[in-house]
Amino acid sequence: MAEHKIGIIMNGVTGRMGTNQHLIRSIKAIREQGGVLLKNDDKLMPDPILIGRNEKKLKALADAHGIERYSTDLEEALADDYNEIYFDSQTTVRRADSIKQAIAAGKHIYCEKPTATNLEGSVELAKLAREAGVKNGVVQDKLFLPGLLKLKRLIDSGFFGQMLSVRMEFGYWVFEGDWQEGQRPSWNYRKEDGGGIIVDMFAHWRYVIDNLFGNVKSVSCLGATHIPERVDENGETYKATADDAAYGTFELDNGVIVQANSSWAVRVNRDDLLTIQVDGTEGSAVAGLRDCKVQHRVNTPKPTWNPDIENPFDFQAQWQEVPTNDVFDNGFKVQWELFLKHVFADEEFPWDLLEGAKGTQLSDLGLQSWEERRWVEVPDIKL
Repeated sequence: MAEHKIGIIMNGVTGRMGTNQHLIRSIKAIREQGGVLLKNDDKLMPDPILIGRNEKKLKALADAHGIERYSTDLEEALADDYNEIYFDSQTTVRRADSIKQAIAAGKHIYCEKPTATNLEGSVELAKLAREAGVKNGVVQDKLFLPGLLKLKRLIDSGFFGQMLSVRMEFGYWVFEGDWQEGQRPSWNYRKEDGGGIIVDMFAHWRYVIDNLFGNVKSVSCLGATHIPERVDENGETYKATADDAAYGTFELDNGVIVQANSSWAVRVNRDDLLTIQVDGTEGSAVAGLRDCKVQHRVNTPKPTWNPDIENPFDFQAQWQEVPTNDVFDNGFKVQWELFLKHVFADEEFPWDLLEGAKGTQLSDLGLQSWEERRWVEVPDIKL
């Protein structure tokens, strides 16, 4: 059994998502388990170099997690042939330019989404990567959540019969920053900095819908900025110029209707921060991040509308949990392992920059629908 090292440029990992999900719970975890196991029983060991603008933060992060390499010089890291992969988890407004540099340097690309601030920019990245012949992938982490994997198992088994509709509820209360510190960075609420929940979450909803329920045919969206002022990390009050809530409806090619509410101004009264209810002729399911429960047609109660008496049903108790029959690893780590095997061993990886562009497209069309107050068709993307 041989060990192969692969150099990875990790740009933007001093941010919350880059640090926690990509560095600590993915790359560091892979290194601690001894690398990625290949089909021939060899091991592939990621060797990251942390890139950012603040050398002090980079050094502290590297020292804390046993990473030997870090630098503020992206061009130097790109010029080093040892580094085969470029990963980007910077803010959206910085991402496209850095990816273009990495493609020009011949690096394989793996990045967070949205891949660019608009569809044109995302399609350009997909074209450049294809023309350069570099392998590329986009993080689509929610496909690897235990709750959604259980839901996918139900779909593949035919549990729902004819699928009718999907209801997605996502969000939580993000504190305004005055009397309690906000849980999200302030740029999320400034349109000029790439913020907004439509730009952020519709990229997720596109790959979730496409991979689980069917291709999106058209969209109707209403956005809102419910909290007009917030307080930033320095205690300064600023105007929120981006949407903090979005109410979307999606029509799929197969006739399924998807409703998706996304909000950073909602208090949670449901099982999880994200719940997805699927209703079909033979049964229904509700999936959260880790759990999934079902109700088959034979177990469906028969309520009658009568507001004059106490409700006789305990509706929540009439659902059954889908068992956890598998061991589920961190979704970000699982996708990192798949991408590393894609680059080194040419194994399949379908979530490329074109798939990322589809997410940006849905965000753009959601914003257009809101502005024009109408349904908007979702055309195929041509490279």
